[in-house]
Amino acid sequence: MNNYTAFTIALLLGILANAQTPTTDSTTSINEVVTANQVEWGWLNPLRGDKSPAAGKLWGDRTSTNASGFLVKFKKGFSSPAHIHNVTYRGMVISGLLHNDDEKAEEMWLPKGSFWVQPAGEAHITAASGEANLAYIEIQEGPYLVKPTSEAFDNGERPVNIDKSNLVWLNAKDITWIKNDSGVQTAFLWGTHENEQLRASLIKLPKGFQGKIKNLSPNFRAVIINGNLTHSITKNAKRSTLQAGSYFGAAKDSVHRVEALEETTIYIRSNGSFNITSK
Repeated sequence: MNNYTAFTIALLLGILANAQTPTTDSTTSINEVVTANQVEWGWLNPLRGDKSPAAGKLWGDRTSTNASGFLVKFKKGFSSPAHIHNVTYRGMVISGLLHNDDEKAEEMWLPKGSFWVQPAGEAHITAASGEANLAYIEIQEGPYLVKPTSEAFDNGERPVNIDKSNLVWLNAKDITWIKNDSGVQTAFLWGTHENEQLRASLIKLPKGFQGKIKNLSPNFRAVIINGNLTHSITKNAKRSTLQAGSYFGAAKDSVHRVEALEETTIYIRSNGSFNITSK
């Protein structure tokens, strides 16, 4: 093997290794709330202007090198050209119908409450069919960029599309960190429950649930996917009404009081454990 070939192989391996999605997040989250009507909107791909989906900031900055979470709003009938992203992203459908797959794949419309993963470097299209199409998108590192398929690569990860009907929900009696009589359910989505490793779950609160969520990790992000709840960080703090598309972050060891005004599903991404107890 000559030096040029060895260098090329080493370079390619380095690129692939760098493309792997991080499994930790060194950022320390704080107590904060962004209601759906407070979201700041712009264009997901500013170069395409109004031909691009709209993007709304929830936490972090997708143009920086750090992790971030944001909303994406698609017009009915939207269909992107085939493209890749430089980083892997995960998505939750909040409203409407979305399709994300290879450009030659048969359409599989994901309804609200569904989950998908798009690996870095893989060519795909994204399309929307509902009247109002909204998704929560999350990246472990940035910046979030759109690139042509001529730059496609395989980072070793694989795409995932999970219709809401394929989620497996566990009851409180099956989970040690949720009080048995709370009526709360959970569905695990991704990650590992090893110490300080990132993981994400869906938490379903029954209508009328009143209780507390205590964060035990350095990094905790929660996004309302479906439903409606009231939220306060301390007993005497002002309550916020959080509808689908709202967000709250939690500092380590902070306690957040919630009341579900209807059945509510929350996406929770954390670097460790949290506890849920009913009133």
